[in-house]
Amino acid sequence: MSLRVTVPASTANLGPGFDVLGLALGLYDVVEVRVTDAGLKVEVLDAGAGGVADVPTDETHLVVRALRRACDHLGFSPPGLHLRCHNTIPHARGLGSSAAAVVSGVAAGYALAGRELDDEALQLAAGFEGHADNAAASLLGGLVIAWADGGRFGAERLDPHPDLRPVLCVPGQRSSTDATRGLLPAQVPHADAAFNAGRAALAVRALTASPELLLTATEDRLHQSYRAPAYPASARLVAQLREHGVAAAISGAGPTVLALTTTGMLPDVVDVTSFEVTALPVDSAGVQVAVA
Repeated sequence: MSLRVTVPASTANLGPGFDVLGLALGLYDVVEVRVTDAGLKVEVLDAGAGGVADVPTDETHLVVRALRRACDHLGFSPPGLHLRCHNTIPHARGLGSSAAAVVSGVAAGYALAGRELDDEALQLAAGFEGHADNAAASLLGGLVIAWADGGRFGAERLDPHPDLRPVLCVPGQRSSTDATRGLLPAQVPHADAAFNAGRAALAVRALTASPELLLTATEDRLHQSYRAPAYPASARLVAQLREHGVAAAISGAGPTVLALTTTGMLPDVVDVTSFEVTALPVDSAGVQVAVA
């Protein structure tokens, strides 16, 4: 049996929605999975993700780990596997490359076991990272609101406004999610928490129905200022874009800058010379599995 799994990148937080809001993007990794008689072979074909030398090709590969976990959960054990991973999602840039790898592995495990994706697929995928925003976006597509409750994860999918045109500004710098989380304080002022709660609620409205509210809706006091020392150039770009009326935020843990526009363009006066600028559609389908 052979499968082709196509999984979208994602951007999380979207400003105020820390660990809550996620958006699937039209940038994809593709994993080809073939069941063999025995053993494991992993090929990694990098078309822009960066850092292939850092990617293992044994049982510790993230796609393999997620696939094995899904198969174990479903009571299925393939005799052998051959994986070809075509990477285009940049690694360590805040675009959900790890979540995409996990979702592709979980989706492949379900398909090999002859099962449709269900709520447990989200539990398996989100469990790798401890939060569901990126994983849910890659799994479901569109805009997601994610949460955790009693050790289980939930996600609600919404349709983004059809005029939404995300623009990514991707620097050469890489960033570690663990490192940037370490910059966050254990406590924040009550006023800042209340501010972000209001902005996160407004962001849902802006992203789905009223994009004219995006600039206000993407304001944040909870995490971006604390992480700014880790990527000062990205922080400066966010500030410059916002000064020119663009709803900009750090994508996930950074250092990519996300601009939520309705035109797919940025103001000419903003200096993006050290960034690779790409306009992308929103992915509405989520992970897709085709039997070859």
